[in-house]
Amino acid sequence: MKKLGLIVNPIAGMGGRVGLKGTDGIDILEKAIKLGAKPQSQNRTIEALKELEPLKGEIKLITYHDKMGEEAANSCCFSPDVIGAITGQTTTASDTKRAAKEMLDSGVDLLLFAGGDGTARDIYNAVGDSMTVLGIPAGVKIHSAVYACNPKRAGELALLFLEEKAKNILEAEVMDIDEEDYRKGRLRAKLYGYLKIPFERRYLQRVKAGSPVSEQYSQEAIAHEITENMSDEYYYIVGPGTTTRAIMKKLNLEDTLLGIDLIHKKKLVGNDLNEEDLLKEIKGEKTKLIITPIGGQGYLFGRGNQQLSPEVIKHVGKDNIIIVATKHKINSLLGRPLLVDTGDGATDQLLNDYFRVITGYREAIIYKVTS
Repeated sequence: MKKLGLIVNPIAGMGGRVGLKGTDGIDILEKAIKLGAKPQSQNRTIEALKELEPLKGEIKLITYHDKMGEEAANSCCFSPDVIGAITGQTTTASDTKRAAKEMLDSGVDLLLFAGGDGTARDIYNAVGDSMTVLGIPAGVKIHSAVYACNPKRAGELALLFLEEKAKNILEAEVMDIDEEDYRKGRLRAKLYGYLKIPFERRYLQRVKAGSPVSEQYSQEAIAHEITENMSDEYYYIVGPGTTTRAIMKKLNLEDTLLGIDLIHKKKLVGNDLNEEDLLKEIKGEKTKLIITPIGGQGYLFGRGNQQLSPEVIKHVGKDNIIIVATKHKINSLLGRPLLVDTGDGATDQLLNDYFRVITGYREAIIYKVTS
């Protein structure tokens, strides 16, 4: 009987919608809770586990106590072997590392874990490349290549691996950034090591890639196209990234490189807004959303911009989403579609379509977006 290990980081992703760009550190977690942050990782773990229901009677599920896996497993009617215990009211990196070591000692064939880059880093520090693992994306910042594209794909790939239909193993990058620098608008990702994962390209996300310096001209051309066609009737939400930053620069407005800004009549309404701020400002207003995909990965929603929640997207409306991307960024996808992972299936399905992507001044292409 195959053994599947399960670890859930219950606080992963809580800082996203409230604009805190992560939950590393107890102070940030407490701030996120005060701002109304809600746990995300349990539901995303359940979504992955549902794909494993065909193996319910054929595998042994080993998981950690309470919210670190037991709760999600019971919600899916598994009968897990529960090990370990949480040392405090709030889980820490030490809990994740201890759980991973105990999973290794239990001889699991695959360790499925839910979290973000910090969780992947903790798993790596605990077990290195001594076991096969797979990440369920549940964090705010997910630069590492050890994660599936979304929770459903994580469950599907885990199923294939446990059925011995996905036999290739790849060493995938564990990347993480300094959250304090990230909150100050400085993004520097560092490679910490490699974890072994089941490899099926269509199920896995790629490492985030930055924009080369040579992109500046293309970004300025896109900015000219966008600003020339702005209407005073609309509020404009401006998502994170260097391509969208060029738009703010063209308007001589202060921007938040890694946050969400709002403008109206080409004037700044607010910087670095969270989900609640955005919904308050745009309530009853005609709104457009300007967004650029993450280089290398191709994500439009669900990676580092959780402030753009399903509620915000529904208010804006599918037809008012403006996608901008340089030709280099589109070409780097090698024909792969742009991706969405909002955490809401209905919203992901709404966005599953072909969109116009502005690639320069009076230049655009039609490109596929999928979940």
